[in-house]
Amino acid sequence: MFGIDIIDAAFLPAAFAAFVAGVISFLSPCVLPIVPPYLAYMGGVTVSEMSAGKAAARGPVLLAALFFVLGLSTVFLLIGLGASALGQAVGSWRDELGKVAGVVVMIFGAHFLGIYRIGFLDREFRLETGDQGGSALGAYLLGLAFAFGWTPCLGPVLGTIASLAMAEGSLGRGMGLLGVYAAGLGLPFLLVAAFFPALGGAMAFMRRNMGRIEKISGLLLWTVGLFMLTGQLSDFSFWILDAFPALAEFG
Repeated sequence: MFGIDIIDAAFLPAAFAAFVAGVISFLSPCVLPIVPPYLAYMGGVTVSEMSAGKAAARGPVLLAALFFVLGLSTVFLLIGLGASALGQAVGSWRDELGKVAGVVVMIFGAHFLGIYRIGFLDREFRLETGDQGGSALGAYLLGLAFAFGWTPCLGPVLGTIASLAMAEGSLGRGMGLLGVYAAGLGLPFLLVAAFFPALGGAMAFMRRNMGRIEKISGLLLWTVGLFMLTGQLSDFSFWILDAFPALAEFG
């Protein structure tokens, strides 16, 4: 069903882009600022206890972060499945859809660059999951809510990866891309949960430079969209293989 050679050398550039996109999503203005209070709430502790690095607080917060990441990964894998299935269903139109997706991604990139603003991308919709703080189930439900509720904010980056998944034409490879995206978004949550006192300064620095991060994200999105529009994304994969022949050993 998922095909053979899900992971191969040609898949690596797209997977790398998906992982970077996940990290960019973590650094977005509607995600990074809420990470400490969310982790504290899910772990049933206070931000002060997290900041103090107390061992009694670290364990519950890390466990909650793990289930939170599993929740958001569930939604992203389903998105990957849907995008890949759509790509298979309209296989004969894949090139045309790839160009349309490239234009949309470039529009999103221009939004982040500040050339113009798309109103709904500056809003966020949060789903309430009730008083579930301090439980693994609650953290999982919050992960599901996060993936759905922050879609307007994550949409441009997530849409780019979903477009790549659609172009793969393989259910396994498409879900793999969204899984890598979920890892790029989820791993920073786990790192912050495990090492919050040591990472506090780095997070403060990123919050102060949020505007620059957003513009860099916009430039990356615009470039990926241009590659999709011109059909050069696959050419870039072949260039990677020519420049780094050792990658051919994968798959």
